Amino acid sequence: MARGLRVDLGRVLDGEFSLYWHQKMNLRSSTVTIVLLLLCSTCLGQAQRGSSQPLESGEYFITQSWSQETNFKRPYFVRVPKGRAPNEKLPVFIFLHGNGGRAEGAMNGSMRRLSNIAQRYIMVFPDGYERSWNIVSERSKADDKAFMEEIVKQLATYPNVQTDNFSIMGNSNGAALVNQLAIESKLPNIKNYISAVSPLNGFQYDGKNFKIRGKNNEYKKIAEPMPGKRLLNISGTEDPLVPYSGGPSRAIPAKGGKLPFVAAENSTYLWAKQMGYKGKQLSSPTHRIGPLEVFSYLNGAVVHVKVNRQGHGAGGAVRPETLLDFLDGRELFNR
Repeated sequence: MARGLRVDLGRVLDGEFSLYWHQKMNLRSSTVTIVLLLLCSTCLGQAQRGSSQPLESGEYFITQSWSQETNFKRPYFVRVPKGRAPNEKLPVFIFLHGNGGRAEGAMNGSMRRLSNIAQRYIMVFPDGYERSWNIVSERSKADDKAFMEEIVKQLATYPNVQTDNFSIMGNSNGAALVNQLAIESKLPNIKNYISAVSPLNGFQYDGKNFKIRGKNNEYKKIAEPMPGKRLLNISGTEDPLVPYSGGPSRAIPAKGGKLPFVAAENSTYLWAKQMGYKGKQLSSPTHRIGPLEVFSYLNGAVVHVKVNRQGHGAGGAVRPETLLDFLDGRELFNR
């Protein structure tokens, strides 16, 4: 209810509310004025009460303007586990769809596949503009970092949200945004970053430094990623779009050609060093299970999962129980 009132409340506070209705209805009687004043008072009271209400399942919006849109309402969908006490504080799991995807489709699939996570986490599914996330040369030119950070900030205000336990997972183009958020965001709320089939690309890390995307995607300014984060990358050795051993993609465009990628194992090692690892890059896995090889740094805080004989759908090779292990801070495959 409070979300729906915020637009009206803005009009009340800046004086547009009564003017709008007088112009629209052509009513100027004192009776209408009294009614409007009472309505304003009601709006204020309901908005203030709404700020203390628990987060509920539904569709929410962040309004943004950029070169392609003005005051555009960008949606994100929230699913709160059923059967929980209204003010029980729950962690938040945000999932970012890949290029060509939509939030609702990602939500429908994830709520089934990640049902064990959905029983314990508030699940959130933002929608990428033009079915994409603004990394290097995508259709969207929106400020997706600001979009994601505003979502986190809004959700953190609710009494049933654990403010220091947000996790963000992305697939493909969504994983590229996960990497960019890990590079740039300074929000203390975000604990875990999970990237499926997209390690760092050559714009995000130029061989020496992490880079900020920049206003026009120039990736010139050096970044200092926030320490203390936990990161998991999943990559397939037979990925036709994102080469496991690094180098340019066969198909993903970028400025001046095709999008280059950092080798998957090296990408995770770079993150481990940024998070405090002092040793050499692992040359062999620390764990093996079936086609999966796990390279674990910092007692499982920074992890790469190599999925042999899998392509761009390699993220699906990691069981939901394994993802939950990572989210809960357990070192993978130790059980």
